[in-house]
This record gives sequence, structure tokens and C-alpha cells, in this order.
Amino acid sequence: MLVLRSGLTRALAARTLAPQVCSSLATGPRQYDGTFYEFRTYYLKPSKMNQFLENTKKNIHLRTAHSELVGYWSVEFGGTMNKVFHIWKYDNFAHRTEVRKALAKDKEWQEQYLIPNLALIDKQESEITYLVPWCKLEKPPKEVHVLWWNESADSRAAGRHQSHEDPRVVAAVRESVNFLESQQNMLLIPTSFSPLK
Repeated sequence: MLVLRSGLTRALAARTLAPQVCSSLATGPRQYDGTFYEFRTYYLKPSKMNQFLENTKKNIHLRTAHSELVGYWSVEFGGTMNKVFHIWKYDNFAHRTEVRKALAKDKEWQEQYLIPNLALIDKQESEITYLVPWCKLEKPPKEVHVLWWNESADSRAAGRHQSHEDPRVVAAVRESVNFLESQQNMLLIPTSFSPLK
């Protein structure tokens, strides 16, 4: 289980690129760090969720032949339902461009995965993110994972309750809340083919 908290600051507001496609672009000094992660979200037609996941499970190897999949989850609760969330790792923007070009030429990927799944997707979003300097992306010691290493939704709730009583956390939230424009939490369930559980 992964709990994803995403926030949008005034400095990095999302921009709509085309109807039903949204992408936040990285700006500032972090864009020169090289390695970044693309967070992709697909909003699926409710009756087509299982079909989409089965086709993805069957053909994900065609996609991972081109770049590294960090994780792939379906949304359990938090925001809109019937969506999947996946994270891809890239060395830099040139690497991502080369992967996109290779996928456009990959007939097997196009015919077995992309074309059959396009009709199942209502909307997609893409966001470029960087790890904060003090963070490492690691697999947890157990097959249960949330950002704060909780073992369940109940243990997460207990931890959040405890943090609300910690004066250091309260002070940090007070200082940073002025920069936050929106925030969303999602409980994500890993798919069977997700490297990060």
C-alpha cells in the first residue's frame, strides 16, 4: 500500500497542455540534477478497469524494455476512482525523449498495448518530479509501503494523529502552508507487476 501525497505550490502550478492532458513542468535549479521521475495517472472508464489492468499485466514487459518502471498502482481511495498511477525513471530529458521516440516506433507495443487501451482511457496526466536532496528511493523491507513506512491505513491514521500533537510538526505546517495551493492524498494498491509494492 502506498499513500501518495501530492501538493501544488504557487511556484509550480500545473498547466493544461491540451484537452484532457495535463503536465507540470519542473523549473528552478532541480531541473539540472539529471535523474527525474515521471508520475503518470490514467483515468479509466469504470467498466473497463479490469480489462485495462489485464492488458497492462500481459504487455508491461514491452514498455519496461525501454525504461525503468518504479511502480504501478491502482487507486483504492482518495480523489477520483477508476484510475491507475505509475512512476517511470529517466536519466534526463534527452533519455525520456529517446524512450518516447522508441515507443512510437515499437509496433508490438503499439498494436498489443497502446491501441487496445486507448479506448479505455478517459484522461491522462503526467508530472515531472525530482527526489528531495535528503531522500532515497528504496524498496521497503516488507511488501507494504507508504511514504512514511506505515504497515496499514490504520497505523498511518494513528501516526498522523500523533504528529498533529507534535509541536515541531505543527510549526513546520504553519510555516509551509502559505506556499501550498492544493493537496491530495491517495491510497494506492500495487499491481502484481509493480516493482515497488
